[in-house]
Amino acid sequence: MLRVSPGPPVCSSVSAPCQPGSTITAPCAMAVLLDLLHGCPHEDQLLLLQDSDLHVFLLTADPEQRSFLPDQTPVIVLEQRSPARALYGLKLRLDQLQLSRVRVVTSPRGRGQLARYQQLLFTAVYTFDYTEVLEDKSTCPSCGGHAHPDSPAGSVQEDVSALVQQLPALGGDMRVLTSALIPDCFGHGFSTRAGGVSCIPTLSSLNLFSSSRRRDPPAVVMENRRRLALHAGFHPLPLRLVKVNHASDVWVLGKAEPESYDAMVTDQPGVVLAAPGADCMPILFADPVRKVIGAAHAGWKGTVMGVAMATVNAMVTDLGSRLSDIVVAVGPAVGVCCFTLDREQALDFTSIHPDCVPDPESARPHVDIRLANRVLLQRGGILPEHIHDNAVTNQPCISPCTSCHPKDFFSHVRDGLNFGTQVGFLWIRGTEDHAGPLASQTG
Repeated sequence: MLRVSPGPPVCSSVSAPCQPGSTITAPCAMAVLLDLLHGCPHEDQLLLLQDSDLHVFLLTADPEQRSFLPDQTPVIVLEQRSPARALYGLKLRLDQLQLSRVRVVTSPRGRGQLARYQQLLFTAVYTFDYTEVLEDKSTCPSCGGHAHPDSPAGSVQEDVSALVQQLPALGGDMRVLTSALIPDCFGHGFSTRAGGVSCIPTLSSLNLFSSSRRRDPPAVVMENRRRLALHAGFHPLPLRLVKVNHASDVWVLGKAEPESYDAMVTDQPGVVLAAPGADCMPILFADPVRKVIGAAHAGWKGTVMGVAMATVNAMVTDLGSRLSDIVVAVGPAVGVCCFTLDREQALDFTSIHPDCVPDPESARPHVDIRLANRVLLQRGGILPEHIHDNAVTNQPCISPCTSCHPKDFFSHVRDGLNFGTQVGFLWIRGTEDHAGPLASQTG
């Protein structure tokens, strides 16, 4: 017989420690998912659910199956048009309740099925404890031996893809910022935060990076990328995102890929280079003469370490570009108005140019990382008129302060650790490609 250990009172905080019991124990601030799609319970197994402080969810094709449960058990029956829809509904309720621990009561058959959905619809923020206590329907006399059919991994992927493609876009119409410096032989842009399907407030809505430390799952982020690709005109070209290391390493596509790097360069059509940003700068580089492109992620550390000129140097040394032909577009980033560092760290920017630190005597001086990158690029040989950043006033702005514009951009400085990510992206148009409507669009 399976019982909830009486133990101490249920904790009020998700992070509070729980005391283990000698039988199946419900951790503090926890949800229970009872999977009736793949198994059916014994009556004594349902005693697991008699703790009134548990949040119980029922995964079933027949809502009448809740009659299995004790009368006093409050239950949320998950919508069952598809397993993906039901489990995504579970995720949304967990987020509303600020829960991250789930005890899954299922059969051995169901565990393998649900684990595949878990990989796509959840992240490592959520802890799933699988308890195999239900009897498989294939062996249950009362079910007549009719098991819920297993879905292969491909079918799970199709189910999840169908779900996320039906989700409504949030936050208004999608908008992409572009620079007139980058000619039509390239496709490019800087994403903003509207028009995606991420629904967690600080990640809503066009979050383009899935982190194991945040609640936006891989399937939702991939759908956001798909919608951006359709809007910007690079679907179905693959999107390659730099593997951020907050340094100055550059990967030249075609060579062995490093474990981490903050910039990429290539002369190959058919691939979209992308650099993330959420206060850090996504910087795009284009050489229209040799048809060479680059994308770099420049945070304050990467700026000091010279990632922008490292990208330029790779274009020149490895792919034959000339400094005088390269144009640079600097995307949205935190402005000097909102970004501060410790005084010792700020000194590195004073050494680049005194104007990068307007208040050097402050305990935490303000730092202008956008100006620092312009100074370093010009010092390295990039023509001043070939740099489009916030210093350019005769063209539409592509480098606003991310922290100052919460409706348009994600910001780590403003939103804390659970922040979303926008990207700068760039590709070389092929012979079958053509300049879409975004070629002349600016934000």
